[in-house]
Amino acid sequence: MKHKVELLAERLTRILSAWDGVNCLLSCDASETDVIDPYFALVLDVYCDGPIPPIETRMLAFENPGAFESSRSGQKDRFFLDGLPIHLEYKQTTDLTPLLDPGCDYQDFVPSSGTYYLYRIVEGTVLYSRGPWLETMRKTLLSLPDSFWQALRETCQFKMEHCLSDLGGAAFKADRYFFFVSLSGFLKACAASIFALNRTWQPSNRHLTEALLSLPLLPEDFSGRWEGLTRTDARIVPERIFQLAQLVARSLFNL
Repeated sequence: MKHKVELLAERLTRILSAWDGVNCLLSCDASETDVIDPYFALVLDVYCDGPIPPIETRMLAFENPGAFESSRSGQKDRFFLDGLPIHLEYKQTTDLTPLLDPGCDYQDFVPSSGTYYLYRIVEGTVLYSRGPWLETMRKTLLSLPDSFWQALRETCQFKMEHCLSDLGGAAFKADRYFFFVSLSGFLKACAASIFALNRTWQPSNRHLTEALLSLPLLPEDFSGRWEGLTRTDARIVPERIFQLAQLVARSLFNL
């Protein structure tokens, strides 16, 4: 089955690389899992420095794919080929090119959700590349200054504090919906803060916990507390979850 995936990737690469506006193609980590894994999809990042064909032309180029759909913005295509899910994301090189400037304002590139979008550039498998943009971008990302990681950590911790406050209010008000919304935001910002602290690119949420717990620098008693925060059984007690979140946040601020 892996051979089938490789053949599909080659087929898509031939189609996409023929478009004048395509600069490079990267295959993401979801494509490395076994096809029987529920997480499997052939995910390609298509970096563009020019226009790409319209939606109707793309659909024809993929030779009548199954269940074809495109996002309203036209930046994502989803479909099936030979029974396998295909996800294409079209991205503009100009959105990231400012990172190549030593005087870049890194605040524009440090979302509280973390650095997965940059992880995909650094760790993605190169299927096609035209010109030096990708190689130059990778070298730049691997040598970003401390100011980038500091700005990222501050942004993520600010978001974490905000979510922690909401989590406490929801716990004591017994607002179950807002409690889980706030907990989700806290977990995302907390993880992003720890990856920033370790100066490590953040993988997808599918593989985050394993990568997170393997980092060299973690808050005190983090593994057990993280397990408690991500519990999904009936033993969830909102007040206790809030206390755990407070302990994690306090120990993270002290690092």
